[in-house]
Amino acid sequence: MPSYIVVDLTPINKEKLAEYSALAAETLAPFNGHFIAKGESQALHGDKPHPLKAILEFPDKESAINWYHSDAYQAIIPIREQAIQCQFHLL
Repeated sequence: MPSYIVVDLTPINKEKLAEYSALAAETLAPFNGHFIAKGESQALHGDKPHPLKAILEFPDKESAINWYHSDAYQAIIPIREQAIQCQFHLL
């Protein structure tokens, strides 16, 4: 069953965001992950603390968790911290 990582984010440095996005995309392939949606979200009810969302799809929960904890992804977290404020959610 597919699993999804939903990222709520607020950009804080657009140049770093571009760098992070390119690097993050490269880390997905070994885990058969890919972006299925990203962009500005519209709240239908309640507050939205972050204006942007990204949704990543993986073949299963194990692949999603392994991607997040992979050496390749962990190596770019310092860039992420300079680029965005965020929350990651696993579904």
